[in-house]
Amino acid sequence: MSGEQIPSIKFNNGYDYPILGLGTWNSKPGEVVAAVKDAIDVGYRHFDCAFVYENEEQVGEAISAKIEGKVVSRSELFITSKLWCTAHKKELVVDALKKTLQNLRTTYLDLYLIHWPMGFKEGDNLFPVDKNGKILPSDSYFTETWKGMEECVKLGLAKSIGVSNFNTKQIEDVLSVAEIKPVNNQIECHPYLNQQKLIDFCKERNISITAYSPLGSPDRPSATPNDPVLLEDATIKDLAKKYDKTPAQVLIRYQIQRGIPVIPKSVTKSRIESNFKVFDFKISDEDMAKLNSLDRNCRMVNFDMCDQHKDYPFKN
Repeated sequence: MSGEQIPSIKFNNGYDYPILGLGTWNSKPGEVVAAVKDAIDVGYRHFDCAFVYENEEQVGEAISAKIEGKVVSRSELFITSKLWCTAHKKELVVDALKKTLQNLRTTYLDLYLIHWPMGFKEGDNLFPVDKNGKILPSDSYFTETWKGMEECVKLGLAKSIGVSNFNTKQIEDVLSVAEIKPVNNQIECHPYLNQQKLIDFCKERNISITAYSPLGSPDRPSATPNDPVLLEDATIKDLAKKYDKTPAQVLIRYQIQRGIPVIPKSVTKSRIESNFKVFDFKISDEDMAKLNSLDRNCRMVNFDMCDQHKDYPFKN
């Protein structure tokens, strides 16, 4: 399957959004150039980036090499990036996006997201903390940030805008001030945290979802030996055997069948290829119900250093 055949969903503004993309969180700069080039060769056209990943320049290098080599055109690609928490004041948003565009060697983003609802103290330090290791907050609020995001669309720097890691109350607050509606909420989502209530809430408001950490983020920095490992779950392994697929392919297909775009991360060519081979099988309704039954409200990405922040989204 080539890029143009990847199914898409439609945003509330009419733009198409490919249902499968490559995540780049925690991809080391030295590895991500080859990973993105390999992914384009395999057929990926959707790339999920963020300023805080500190690898946008390398992603941009890979994409621009493939465009210059006439392998793909910019218009065939869907590029997402995210505004970091130290640039939540309205007057900082456009300049933050311009820096990301420079890094990615492109003149516009297809989608720009507010990465987290929490604003951090402004400055060059991406994670400003107090003596206890807790984040120093900004006095901004994300409704102010949203006005800056809208400015990005009006300037033609982003086609669509959205949020990430926002809870229902926070989405309501954005909608209350929005002249341009968010098209997407990117959230952690997998069978141990299937997010059905938040998905339904967003769907009712015509806001799509993107699933990050769909494989349970096994290489996340905060992982401990006692944490559950989604890829080792017996039910998921049994289903992988039944469908003659890998556990990762089952987990990616699970989201696709829910109509949820999904962005598995890998820098390994063989996994980038196998994660793409998810359009040649269908999980039965009975087996989808089995996967849904694994939900245990188990969040892998907690961002604990922010748990005292007034806008921390996971308080309940």
